[in-house]
Amino acid sequence: MQLSFVFSAFLLNVFYNCVSSLYFHIGETEKKCFIEEIPDETMIIGNYRTQLYDKQKEEYLPATQGLGMFVEVKDPDDKVILSRQYGSEGRFTFTSHTPGEHQICLHSNSSKFSLFAGGMLRVHLDIQVGEHANNYAEIAAKDKLTELQLRVRQLVEQVDQIQKEQNYQRYREERFRQTSESTNQRVLWWSIVQTLILVAIGIWQMRHLKSFFEAKKLV
Repeated sequence: MQLSFVFSAFLLNVFYNCVSSLYFHIGETEKKCFIEEIPDETMIIGNYRTQLYDKQKEEYLPATQGLGMFVEVKDPDDKVILSRQYGSEGRFTFTSHTPGEHQICLHSNSSKFSLFAGGMLRVHLDIQVGEHANNYAEIAAKDKLTELQLRVRQLVEQVDQIQKEQNYQRYREERFRQTSESTNQRVLWWSIVQTLILVAIGIWQMRHLKSFFEAKKLV
């Protein structure tokens, strides 16, 4: 029963992390970055749209075509895997090749920000990871799949995504274990060094006191 609960919680965590949707505000030279923990060989699709604040109507309206967003993605090794300029509304796609934390950064093409004179830009961002990034309606139409075949394909890809997530969790556990062992080893050596220093200081103090007493002819 407990194992079943843990596995269910793990599945819930996997599917919760596979889709994230939010909106945020940025200024003219401001840059927003987000961290996504992604397994290796996983496709990520990001959809975004921008809105400008209309002071007369006091609401956010769709941005004009003159505005755009610059998207940059870095892998855990700080290597740029995507760097491209998009329009006011767009979609970016990339595939991870290294498991770990990927940094997704967005900022506006500030050279054209005079179009809204220093106002705030609202960006709606939707990130889909793994099999959630697939458009199964297009896949079914392209491959001429029946409903049952499409469902089987979805289940196979979901299992594949779960396996990737499990492998990534094992990878994180291994790195954490290596870090813990390295830390414990350093603490052990530091304790040994401290002990040797204390012993050396004690011996020096004893020799110093002995020579002092001998000089005073107390011994």
